[in-house]
Amino acid sequence: MKKRSDWDNYELPEEYDFSGKEAVRGRFYSPRKKSITIRLDDDVVVYFRKLAGIKKVGYQSLINAALRERMNQQTR
Repeated sequence: MKKRSDWDNYELPEEYDFSGKEAVRGRFYSPRKKSITIRLDDDVVVYFRKLAGIKKVGYQSLINAALRERMNQQTR
């Protein structure tokens, strides 16, 4: 079984051609996620769960998006 570090340094063979019109950049890309434990106030969790139900997405995804937006604002 390959180790994670083997996949991190993986290079495609030269014979693959992605120059055609069928090639799609990032089709199989999935950002890495880190599992953590975080303690949030109950009202914050309730808000994001309610909003997630309305938008039909996961509440953790909404929290992640809110944190990312704040992070991007701070780095401007």
